[in-house]
Amino acid sequence: MSSDNSNRVLYLLKSRGPLGTSALAHALGITEVGVRQHFAKLRREGLVAFDDQAGEVGRPKRMWRLTAKGHARFPDTHGDLTVSLIEGIRSVFGEAGLERLIEARQEAMVATYRRALEVHPDLEVRVGVLARLRTVEGYMAEFEMQEDGTFLLIENHCPICASAKTCQGFCRSELELFQAAFGPDMSVTRQEHLLSGGRRCIYHIARLSCGESQAGDLAPDHESMLRR
Repeated sequence: MSSDNSNRVLYLLKSRGPLGTSALAHALGITEVGVRQHFAKLRREGLVAFDDQAGEVGRPKRMWRLTAKGHARFPDTHGDLTVSLIEGIRSVFGEAGLERLIEARQEAMVATYRRALEVHPDLEVRVGVLARLRTVEGYMAEFEMQEDGTFLLIENHCPICASAKTCQGFCRSELELFQAAFGPDMSVTRQEHLLSGGRRCIYHIARLSCGESQAGDLAPDHESMLRR
């Protein structure tokens, strides 16, 4: 079996969420028998697991997903060292010092994103540019245009997850970062949040209408309705 195809199976489960055998076979361009062989190998390695979902007729549909070990194949680029540094900064300089660190990081990233986005007047192009920047940074980002002309920025991986779990300010900073990068005439809201039980982080980007707020998280009940 091709290790490349095994890695592609892991990537597709990471980026698309739980999938059935036929969907993966179609995406990979191989037979369902071949996909089952990859699943058997990956399951033995503890990287994937399955859930049987009851359908309207016939046998339950088997949906494959990544295990915690499988998710760990997509590393946190900051890791344990960053978590240790955060705790050290908090201990020595207090929460105020840690907040200043987050603000400095955000200011630098806002400047970088603005330089990349401001040369493109078209919103779709700007969202696409941001998705590519985030992918380079390890977020496995993509974007989708909605029927109403708004956009979803979808981040299938979080390379700073360990840092964000230790300091929630990093997650707040990400949302404020996108709002600042797009400017005051845009609305950025987070519709799904990895650290709030979501499979990934999803941001809704739209031109701001009169009376709307610029940035924020959706209420939990709205958030759960919008998970895909």
